[in-house]
Order: sequence, then structure tokens, then C-alpha cells
Amino acid sequence: MQQRVLVLGSYGFIGAAVVRALRGAGCIVTGLGRAPRRVDPGYTVLTGDLSRMLEPADWQPVLKDIDLVVNCAGALQDQRPGELEAVHHLAIAALAKAAGARAIGIVQISAVGASRHASTEFMRSKARGDAALRASDARVWVLRPGLVLGPTAFGGTLLLRTLAAVPVVQPIAMADARIQSVALDDVARAVVEATTGSLPPGQYDLVEEAAQPLNVVVRETRRWLGFAPARWTLNMPGWITIGISTAADLLGRLGWRSPLRSTAIHVLRDGVLGDPGPYLAVTGRPMTALAATYARFDARREDRLAARLAVLMPVAVTMLSLFWLVSGVIGLWQIERAAETLVQVGWPGWVARVSVAGWSVVDMMLGLAILYRPWAGLACLGMAAVSVFYLVSGAVLTPALWSDPLGPMVKVGPGLILALITHQLLEDR
Repeated sequence: MQQRVLVLGSYGFIGAAVVRALRGAGCIVTGLGRAPRRVDPGYTVLTGDLSRMLEPADWQPVLKDIDLVVNCAGALQDQRPGELEAVHHLAIAALAKAAGARAIGIVQISAVGASRHASTEFMRSKARGDAALRASDARVWVLRPGLVLGPTAFGGTLLLRTLAAVPVVQPIAMADARIQSVALDDVARAVVEATTGSLPPGQYDLVEEAAQPLNVVVRETRRWLGFAPARWTLNMPGWITIGISTAADLLGRLGWRSPLRSTAIHVLRDGVLGDPGPYLAVTGRPMTALAATYARFDARREDRLAARLAVLMPVAVTMLSLFWLVSGVIGLWQIERAAETLVQVGWPGWVARVSVAGWSVVDMMLGLAILYRPWAGLACLGMAAVSVFYLVSGAVLTPALWSDPLGPMVKVGPGLILALITHQLLEDR
């Protein structure tokens, strides 16, 4: 009989690989995610937000006709107060009660280092969710992967590739931090083993046998991507790391889910270390080591391009914000001079000043809007639309500006293209 499996977070980095492996093993998969997926995945995906599914009754509709649940959902850091507690603990405790009553098994993708006494709320909330599962009546597998490496990039993998893509110089902090990685395919295989019954319920750390220093992991990532070795290594002191993670946390309040937030830094500082023994004892098969993991998949041109663009994307957003903010401020500051250009072609003085002031405010609003992640994509499109308006209206109303020695109209074009490129960089998975 085919297993009917519900995968939470089914189109995330780990979730998508788990879905592929389960479907390849003949399971009937249903996904659950916070938002409808843009691309048709070829299987049923339900819409649901774990942070709002905090009672057993909330899980009853999605557990209908389900034999097993695989939880691949999670968050690195609170975007709003209590998010980690809700997603990692309360929702999972409610799921455990609902699944236990229906004799539904649960495979929990946790994290190596999850403990009630860990240094981060991410790990502590994961541990509370794990404990709630173990205390339930459900059959439970707690799989705790180390640093997951796969052909796509997200979270820690994206951070590695971004660091590796920096040209000439290799910036790195906590170079000696000890890391045990695991191949994404190995995580998915362990889920399939739990689903088919070849892996008995229990807790298993999914990590390679030997830990690697972080600088070795970054160097291997750089080599795999095909980038030239760095000429110099820039070992960043702790105060710079703290400053970067603090800035990333502040940006997190604006919706930017940076892999440089303080939780990621604390996890790296603590080390990503687990015990491969229990899984090895049951299966007789170790997790794939770092070098062999990278040997499993070829680095493609798009991988190198994505890594380089990950370095440039925050620079592009910052430059666009500054460009439009400064443009608006200068327009208001030099309103009489700017309005004179319109007066010379026949506009009444007050109409010219109102027009300059209005569009200056629009420029500043766009410069601010791009800093708020949920609005950033629309802000880029707004910048492009306003740029086209400026080009067309300038050609019709003030054609002399096209021959101005400072080239104010000519400079609009590159800004237009940068806005369109940044819009594509901001696209979610």
C-alpha cells in the first residue's frame, strides 16, 4: 500500500528534496506551505501557516487520509515576537497530539545542537518541539542534520557560496569553528528510510564523521564553484562580526531574511557538531563527507552567477535607495532651479514648483519603499515606471535636457536597467 505523506515546508531547501525522494519511492505526497507556489509542483500543495496552527483541531483537516507527516518547516529567527516558539514548538506540539490520536507517524527535521540550554532561541525552540514529539503517542523520528549542502542554495549554503564568491580576498570570521556537513540527498534518503520502516523511530544526527574547520568548508565551496583561489584571507575580528549581525537583525525587522543574522553567527561560533554513531549503527552507512558531497553535483554557470549576484544584491538595493532618496532631496532643495526648466517651456511658475515637489516626494518614497522587503519588488517596478515616464516626458517637454553636458536624461537609463535587474534578484524561491 502506498504511503500517503504530508510534507510541511514542501518547497523549501530541504522540503523540495524530501518531496522528490518520497515521490521517487512511490509515496503519495501532499505539501503544506505558507503561500501558493508559483510553479506547478505536480502534486497537491495546501496553504497553511504553522504559526497559526497551534491547536490539535487546526491540524485535523490537513491530516485527513495521511499516514505520515514530515516536518521540513522552520525559521532561523523571529520576524515577529514569538514566531520561533509558535512554529518550532507550539504548532509541533499540537501536531503531535492530533497525529497521535490518529496513529500517524511524524518525521521531524530538527537541527544538530538543538538543546534546551543552547545559546540561541532557534535551537532552544527546536528542542522544545522535539521534546513535545517524543512525549506524544505518535511514532517519531527526530532527524538532526548538520550543515546541509545541496545543488541549490539557501540559508547556510547561500552564506557559504556568497563568501566564496568574493573576488581576490576571502573574508571569513570564526575560521576555526568546527562544522559537520551532510548532503541534502542523504537527509532525503533518511526520511525515505523512516517512511518505509527501514529506519526505526528514534533520534539521529545526520552528520559526516569528521568535522571540518569553517575556513576549509569555505575553501572547498570556492573550489567546487570554480572560482580562483583567494590571494589573501581577511580574518574579520569579532567586533566586525557583531556589527554585521546586528545590522542584519535590524534589516530582519524590515523583512530581510539575511543568512548573516545573529542566530547564524552564534550557531557557527558554537560549532555544528553531532554524533553520527546512532545512524551508522542502524544502517551501517555513514553520511557523505564534505569533498564527496560536492563531487556529487557539478557547479553550473548559473550557480556561479547566483553566488556572485548574492554578493551584489545588497549593494544594488542600497545604491537604488540612495539614488532615489538623494534625487528627491536635491529636487526639493533646488526646487526653484528645477522649476525654471519647466517655466522656460511655458509652464506657470506655481505649476512647475508643485510638479517638481510632487515628483521629488515620489522619488523619496520609492527610495524608502525598496528598503522594506515585502515592498522591494514593487518599488523596483515603480522605479522603472517612473524612469520611463521621466524619459518620455523629458523628450516631449524638455528635449534640450538630452543635450545637457551633465546628461541628466542619459543617466536615467542605467537606473532603469538596475531597477529591473534588482527586481529579478529579489524574486523568492
